[in-house]
Amino acid sequence: MEKNWYVIHTYSGYENKVKMNLEKRVETMGMEDKIFRVIVPEEEQTEIKDGTKKTTMKKFFPGYVLAEMYMTDDSWYVVRNTPGVTGVVGSSGQGTKPTPLFPHEVDDLLKRIGLKDTQVNIDYEEGESVRVKEGPFTDQIGVIDKIDVDRQTVTVLVEMFGRETPAELDFTQVEKVD
Repeated sequence: MEKNWYVIHTYSGYENKVKMNLEKRVETMGMEDKIFRVIVPEEEQTEIKDGTKKTTMKKFFPGYVLAEMYMTDDSWYVVRNTPGVTGVVGSSGQGTKPTPLFPHEVDDLLKRIGLKDTQVNIDYEEGESVRVKEGPFTDQIGVIDKIDVDRQTVTVLVEMFGRETPAELDFTQVEKVD
């Protein structure tokens, strides 16, 4: 069974309450092994009003919460019967289980809110040669100088103007050279 991310629809303005309710239900119903993370996607926004700088958190999907879980009959029951949940995206509402988000959608979303998916398996090593797959250094061969697992980036030394230049790239932007 594979754990996936699902989009839960809530009443607008109740996202944090649904997150809290769902986390409490997971704990009281012993579902920690089926429902893992619940997040309200939001990002920091800075406004300058009357000469004062104010930073607030802005939801970029009002009315929605994300949950990482194994979709079983039990976990599906817990989610749909959580107070404030009005539905799950990808479900017809007839008791059918919803469709999960695609991995690339989850990666993009987690990066945007400053989180990373914890299930990253890398098979790169410092000193190893890689080819850059995308970005300004596409198709250049470089050597991995540093690996940052938390940020999911590699610093690759690529040749530019006759010198080695460090380029920080996402794990997905490089591939091993055989």
